Amino acid sequence: MLTVTGRFREPRALLVRDIARRISSNFCDGAAVVSLQGGGVRDLVAALGRLPGMPFLPPCGTADAASWLAERDMLLVLDDSDRLSPEALAWLRRLLAAAPGVRILAAGRHPLAVGQGRVHRL
Repeated sequence: MLTVTGRFREPRALLVRDIARRISSNFCDGAAVVSLQGGGVRDLVAALGRLPGMPFLPPCGTADAASWLAERDMLLVLDDSDRLSPEALAWLRRLLAAAPGVRILAAGRHPLAVGQGRVHRL
C-alpha cells in the first residue's frame, strides 16, 4: 500500500491516476480508480460498484463486494482518501487481509491508516 500525501488535491489526484494508468497492466484485473464522495463503507462500495467491469451494483452488501474483490489481482486507487470513515478504514483492513492480490494506492492530505504501507509526500 502506498499513500501519496500533500496539501493540494489536484497534483495528488493526477499523480495517482498516472501511476494507475502506467502500471495497471501489472495486475491481471487491472486498476480501479475511485474518486470518493462520501466516507462510509456503503459509499466506498457504491463507488466501486459504479466502475466499469465491477459485477456488483449499488446498493450492494459490503460482504458481497469484499468476497468478489478477495479473488482479484488488482490495484485499487482511492482518490481523496481523507474522506474515509473509521468504519471504511476497518473494512479496507479486512479486505486487505482477505485479498492478497489487492494493492491500494491512496491520495490524501494524510497517510491512509490501513496497515503497513509507504508514504510519498508531495
